[in-house]
Amino acid sequence: MAAVDAHDPVHVFVERMALAFAEVGSPRMAARVLFTVMSSDDPLTAAEIGERLGVSAAAISGAVRYLTQFGMLIREPVPRSRRDRYRMPDNPWYEATITKTMIYKTFIDVAEDGVAALGAETQAGERVAEMRDFFIFVQEEIDSLRERWRARRAATGHLRPGEV
Repeated sequence: MAAVDAHDPVHVFVERMALAFAEVGSPRMAARVLFTVMSSDDPLTAAEIGERLGVSAAAISGAVRYLTQFGMLIREPVPRSRRDRYRMPDNPWYEATITKTMIYKTFIDVAEDGVAALGAETQAGERVAEMRDFFIFVQEEIDSLRERWRARRAATGHLRPGEV
């Protein structure tokens, strides 16, 4: 493992962004991996990520599994090798938002069942209905944000032909 230059501006960026993401609940190693890959022009292997972070390639495995699950990293096989490389998708923030916000549909459906079970006229039923209505509101706002984000990407030239 190579020594990491703690004063390197790229390393400082990676660590500061990872800390900011960790402060809002993201696993810190996953955040470090994400911003290491983001700061590279080319896809990286687990060993290369580990070298840049000053940790073993084994320490990277859980983080890349987490990040690929949420659509923040894409795993690609290295030709004629058993290794994989990791890169960010073209629009990772959008992809991660879609993946994470699908949970609201589940919350809405379960809350609807809860209202039916508790009775809409009861205090408990009213509390669950308010929760359901909040998640409906959040989902509608996210859908609106996605549309506005697509429009902004198109206006700034970041939307590629055929991209949804």
